[in-house]
Amino acid sequence: MRLSRYFLPVLKETPAEAQIVSHRLMLRAGMIKQSAAGIYSWLPLGFKVLRKIENIVHEEQMRAGHIPIQMPTIQSADLWRESGRYEAYGDEMLRIKDRGGRDMLFTPTAEELVTDIFRSHVSSYKDLPLTLYQIQWKFRDEVRPRFGVMRGREFYMKDGYNFDLTKEDALHAYNRHLVSYLRTYERMGLQAIPMRADSGPIGGDDTHEFLVLADTGESEVFYDSAVTDLTFGDREINYDDVAQCAGVMEEFTTKYARTDETHDEALFNEVPEERRRVARGIEVGQIFYFGTKYSDAMGATVQGPDGKPVPVHMGSHGIGVSRLLGAIIEASHDDNGIIWPEGVTPFHAGIVNLKQGDEEADAACEALEAALEAAGLEPLYDDRKERAGGKFATMDLIGLPWRITVGPRGLKNGVVELTSRRTGESEELPPEAAVAKLVEIYKDHMVKGL
Repeated sequence: MRLSRYFLPVLKETPAEAQIVSHRLMLRAGMIKQSAAGIYSWLPLGFKVLRKIENIVHEEQMRAGHIPIQMPTIQSADLWRESGRYEAYGDEMLRIKDRGGRDMLFTPTAEELVTDIFRSHVSSYKDLPLTLYQIQWKFRDEVRPRFGVMRGREFYMKDGYNFDLTKEDALHAYNRHLVSYLRTYERMGLQAIPMRADSGPIGGDDTHEFLVLADTGESEVFYDSAVTDLTFGDREINYDDVAQCAGVMEEFTTKYARTDETHDEALFNEVPEERRRVARGIEVGQIFYFGTKYSDAMGATVQGPDGKPVPVHMGSHGIGVSRLLGAIIEASHDDNGIIWPEGVTPFHAGIVNLKQGDEEADAACEALEAALEAAGLEPLYDDRKERAGGKFATMDLIGLPWRITVGPRGLKNGVVELTSRRTGESEELPPEAAVAKLVEIYKDHMVKGL
């Protein structure tokens, strides 16, 4: 992609309304534009990252055996009256009426709707287990929408729902989700810590939320520093293996890690003093097991092995896809701008032409662009007639992990400069060697998908 042909409305000044790093940088990098309080248009750069995050979520959900569907954003209030949540949910729910005067709502979550789908089409225990999920825009009418996409009213979310015959089966689904989420976050360059949490209006006794440590986090967190040494890595997981999923779950949840809502000071004091940590965290996902709460209320039963009707055990599992984008920036930036992890970067490398209009420099940049594209990578070629300092500032702001700088002086020696955005380290390489190095760097990220 040529930058001269791309829509990238970067800002030199930080808008006054931006209070946290991710909001400031997303506005300055031309990723979003506010439409109304807590509601944003996603501009090309932001939309590309959003799609990268969404694709990783899809890949890991399907790897775990979960089945994608798409439900409507507008729901009938009648379903929520069945479950008893229509009045209980509170003012965050946007309640509306259609032209016939029927009560409707803009979905904040979809337990009732997916339970209605299930009870209409599944009647036998032989069709279980079943996990359905979607990635969809949601709306919650926050009292004080702030912090950009971190606490907006409209947000993009993956919500999944498992249906199982027994509690044991449903807890396996719970463990399976925890494992798949850990893998998802690591592919995005994040270390998300699972913490015992409060279930809120969704309900249920078993729930963990996943938090990324950041100074701007909404929750105070108390944790054993040993939990941050754990990584999921490249270990192979058989998601049907109950013991293996339970083992990974235990590995990541036995060390103390809790939000302020569930913090137990006595348990925390049992952690060695040198490993006790208090910080703030950004929630990027949550998993719930709530048993037969919705199936009892809405008559979601299957015929059991003995021929008698049995209410199914359920859980729900969410990942804030749009919120993740802000969390990644909060966790990965410097004074000059964003630093995208390779797994979610909008473009794999930037190409900076130091002397636009120079025949040799132009030809070298075009050859690099073509070679990277042929290798399956997406470069962003800054072909503007702009001073070098301005080009470097733009590349630093938008945060591409790698930059190839091309100029007449280097070309005379047969080299270009390859620079890491994260470390700032540069090396001079022949153009073909720079391409080969980038292909090798991204190979691991490209093969992790399905």
